[in-house]
Formats: sequence, structure tokens, C-alpha cells
Amino acid sequence: MAARQRKPGPVEEAVRGDVEQLGDLVGVEPSLSEMAYRLAREIDAGGGEDGRQIPQLNRELRQTLAQLLEGRSADDDDDLGDLASPD
Repeated sequence: MAARQRKPGPVEEAVRGDVEQLGDLVGVEPSLSEMAYRLAREIDAGGGEDGRQIPQLNRELRQTLAQLLEGRSADDDDDLGDLASPD
């Protein structure tokens, strides 16, 4: 019997869209993105303990997404920095 596919909640759907915009994931990015999906899924499910974990889950999700994006911003700066250099 095939496992039933569940539809992502609004937070998970938004996180998946954000990660998709990054393009190919390299290094630890696939692991970080999976962590972000899981955290978003927990938020969508109500945050456990009658919602008491939502603030902690939100902080963890923000930190995970920031870490995922951290390596990307350095790459963007390098590309633009080459424009000012004479050949």
C-alpha cells in the first residue's frame, strides 16, 4: 500500500518556495533545507504543547534559513565585485 501524500501547510509551502529559488543546493545546504522543512511542518502542525513551542520553532527556523542563505550572499558579492576590476 502506498504512503498517503500530505499537503504542506502554509509555512512549509513558503519555505519550500524560498529554498527552490536558491537553485542547486551544495555542501550542507540539502541538510539545512530538510531541517527548515521539518521546523516549518512542526509550526504548521500547531507547535506542540498547545502551541507553546511556536516561539522556539520560529527562532530555529529563522536561524536555519539564515545559515542556509549565509553562503549565498558571499557568492553574489564576488560576482558584482568583478565588474569594477580592470582586465
